[in-house]
Amino acid sequence: MASSISVSSTASSSALHAHRLQQPFAEAAASSSVSFNSQKGFLTGNRLFLDSVAPKGRNGGEKVFTVRASVETAAPAAAKKQSRKNDEGLVVNTYKPKTPYIGKCLLNSKIVGDDAPGETWHMVFSTEGLVKYREGQSIGVVPPGVDQNGKPHKLRLYSIASSAPGDFGDYKTVSLCVKRLVYLNDKGEEVKGVCSNFLCDLKPGEEVSITGPVGKEMLMPTDPNATIIMLATGTGIAPFRGFLWRMFFEKHEDYKFKGLAWLFLGVPTSSSLLYVDEYERMKKIAPDNFRYDLAISREQANAKGEKMYIQTRMAEYADELWELLKKDNTFVYMCGLKGMEKGIDDIMTGLAARDGYDWAQYKKDLKKNEQWNVEVY
Repeated sequence: MASSISVSSTASSSALHAHRLQQPFAEAAASSSVSFNSQKGFLTGNRLFLDSVAPKGRNGGEKVFTVRASVETAAPAAAKKQSRKNDEGLVVNTYKPKTPYIGKCLLNSKIVGDDAPGETWHMVFSTEGLVKYREGQSIGVVPPGVDQNGKPHKLRLYSIASSAPGDFGDYKTVSLCVKRLVYLNDKGEEVKGVCSNFLCDLKPGEEVSITGPVGKEMLMPTDPNATIIMLATGTGIAPFRGFLWRMFFEKHEDYKFKGLAWLFLGVPTSSSLLYVDEYERMKKIAPDNFRYDLAISREQANAKGEKMYIQTRMAEYADELWELLKKDNTFVYMCGLKGMEKGIDDIMTGLAARDGYDWAQYKKDLKKNEQWNVEVY
């Protein structure tokens, strides 16, 4: 707190020089053999004024001073908020579009049935340990060639589908889960997504330009006793595969998951399900710590005959989910199609209102506390 003090005396020519206060104002005054009657001062904003006070000298005699003190307080340095996520030492943007890391495709496999509506591929790229990422981050891929304007293609971001050690456990690979984009335009012409088709067509040994890693929103919580609710549609499962591998398939000296991991996965058909064999293995490894529920919209329906979307499945556990959301160590992560957000909000709005809460504000508070994390497209 910086202050400047000017003092004029009608009884003495002595002056109290301006100085920096290191103590509360009254203590500083006392150190100058002057005591102030604080009741005759007033504070407005960040300025303190004292007028016509009667300080007492060392000999006890009163001398009348007219004191005008201006106290200017500097804003205290904001304390850095302690993150609840695994972001200590986080590395971002090591590689950029003009200077990408050139990796090689090691593995590329279609992981859905032939009758699935669309192809989804799981691919593994070499990084030689140079693309250091965390579970929940993304990398960019710059497809080769140029666009219709003759300029290099822009990067596309993809959520990483592996844990930090990678699928081989040596910290030298990164994996993606990519759906091939093919659609008809307004003229009825087939259009293929540039980057997704490039990736899905990659053969082992072929090169890929990688940027990043980027992203902090979807990082895992550090609390090993947390409840982690994961809401995914389609390839939105990617970051959660990394989460789950870290929790149940790997051994870490500084992390042993003891909480509850609850996955909700929505897909159109059973032939579109992703990584289900891994979830079954996880249930056997940690039956008390992992559960998963599937929502297969074209094959399942609820008691009312409504299609089983992810929010429809969640509604079956509405009370349990709401009770979990009241706890400070419950973290919700949502990744996938943007349309899932409204359906989930609709469920939560009713549950919150029942207990007298406004869901919009409640969700805002959860976000502020890093408990509600969304990455949709």
